[in-house]
Amino acid sequence: MHDDLITRAKAWLEEDPDPETRAELAKLIDAADVTELAPRFSGTLQFGTAGLRGELGAGPMRMNRTVVIRAAAGLAAYLKSQGHTDGLVVIGYDARHKSEDFARDTAAVMTGAGLRAAVLPRPLPTPVLAYAIRHLGAAAGVEVTASHNPPRDNGYKVYLGDGSQIVPPADADIAAEIDAVRSLNDVPRPDSGWETLDDSVLDAYLARTDEVLSAGSPRTARTVYTAMHGVGKDVLLAAFERAGFPAPVLVAEQADPDPDFPTVAFPNPEEPGAMDLAFAKARETDPDLVVANDPDADRCAVAVKENDEWRMLRGDEVGALLAAHLVNRGARGTFAESIVSSSLLGRIAEKAGLPYEETLTGFKWIARVDGLRYGYEEALGYCVDPEGVRDKDGITAALLITELASALKEEGRTLLDLLDDLAVEHGLHATDQLSVRVEDLSVIADAMRRLREQPPTELAGLAITRAEDLTRGTETLPPTDGLRYTLEGARVIVRPSGTEPKLKCYLEVVVPVATHAELPAARAKAAGLLATIKRDLSTAAGI
Repeated sequence: MHDDLITRAKAWLEEDPDPETRAELAKLIDAADVTELAPRFSGTLQFGTAGLRGELGAGPMRMNRTVVIRAAAGLAAYLKSQGHTDGLVVIGYDARHKSEDFARDTAAVMTGAGLRAAVLPRPLPTPVLAYAIRHLGAAAGVEVTASHNPPRDNGYKVYLGDGSQIVPPADADIAAEIDAVRSLNDVPRPDSGWETLDDSVLDAYLARTDEVLSAGSPRTARTVYTAMHGVGKDVLLAAFERAGFPAPVLVAEQADPDPDFPTVAFPNPEEPGAMDLAFAKARETDPDLVVANDPDADRCAVAVKENDEWRMLRGDEVGALLAAHLVNRGARGTFAESIVSSSLLGRIAEKAGLPYEETLTGFKWIARVDGLRYGYEEALGYCVDPEGVRDKDGITAALLITELASALKEEGRTLLDLLDDLAVEHGLHATDQLSVRVEDLSVIADAMRRLREQPPTELAGLAITRAEDLTRGTETLPPTDGLRYTLEGARVIVRPSGTEPKLKCYLEVVVPVATHAELPAARAKAAGLLATIKRDLSTAAGI
């Protein structure tokens, strides 16, 4: 085993085009460091519907130039097999370590394969790439990003020509082409021949952002904004200036791209502590709301002042607010969300007489809904302009929520007042998440197996009226690894994360409310139920 491992590592080293990972790997081979080498060579990083994502480093189980060149070669072969013999592939990238290298390698591989390649001019938000695909009539798009993962990670997202991320069977077909790449020496990689785009694509995207707002709507809400050390700042500021909003006050420590994300443990607005600097700036400047993007700016977080304290709105709360705002403005078309998001959206759509659809988790599914007008997911992803960007877009979502805050401000009201109204109209929909990050992925598999073999019959004293194993699929959903429990007045979904080593459990309780006066009691009841469901579910799953 030991000799075989060293042999495989040496073979990898011979092909590696990157001086940094070559040096890293050579050192491990010289030291015969089996503990470090074994996990790197325990398989290959699997290409799936989220593309690739993993820790940077040498070896087939890490993100590096060798893995990316092979992935690009597989994508090129797939596109040609689909008849795109000279199709355009547009490539975007964020500001993480190695992102620009991976983008350049991808452009070289596409060019070498006889396809045309165009690279965005600098690190830009993922939604700009998603927009560029359809704007330029590309056959596919690639975004090099690990979104809100830890600093040591990077990733590779693939979009097809419709502007949305790949879904089965395209992922398996591309993976098969990647597996067929025998050696990097078989992959032509010229030094030039691709186009580096100018700012015209970005300008077209920015011009499009105006269309998410109503002509003549109030633009008075004041914001504090953090880019979370990512690439959102310049594009968001330009969009806000075009729209005529007051210039957002920046969280200076997090405003500019920094691949080490020095002020946060995880560069994800949902993680504890990530918004602390933004809240400090808000206490100093007293804005109407706080807006945050994640590092590639496809997600948008919103915080409001409640009882003199700043608090993050849940993704489900923002999802409902944006839906209510669009309904109020007379939006037509289908409202859609993933199964892990709040059922409140369905109530809002139904009352407005609008079509509504539930999809599997991820915007790759939401973006494909026929006649989509608005889609959201509880993990802070919102698609408010599906004709422009068929993916989540943290820039246009920030514009729309700030327009709503402005309209409410003119009436002497806040986003919280509108949430109260929605609770009285449709019932209080309270959501929470039990999320367990693991070092060892077998912990997740064990929890899922335990729940399948010994399913709970009740949670928090509420009987489970329906238990579904989603691996079998449903009438409306393709199969996925997940469990869904329907309870009296509550719902629970358990699934492994597709992008991080986490087991995620999504909880929702619905408490009927007749008047605003009943809201405090309803909230207390909902909080108690959620806490007890969380405890009982942890016990049942053994986590």
